[in-house]
Amino acid sequence: MRKYLMNGSLLSAVAGGWTIFQTSRNGPRDWRLILMWLSWGLTVAIAVGTIAKEAHDSYELDK
Repeated sequence: MRKYLMNGSLLSAVAGGWTIFQTSRNGPRDWRLILMWLSWGLTVAIAVGTIAKEAHDSYELDK
């Protein structure tokens, strides 16, 4: 679990999510907001997938 919480790419994605959340609260609601949330979700998914792949690869090297 620590590998997920302390990874720079995931921390960066969470910080970006906070920024999008603030924009959602204070900014205009139009099609660009949907694209921002979609891109944030994809960024988080890629970050989690990369962390899982790295963990899997390091596990196979240890065998």
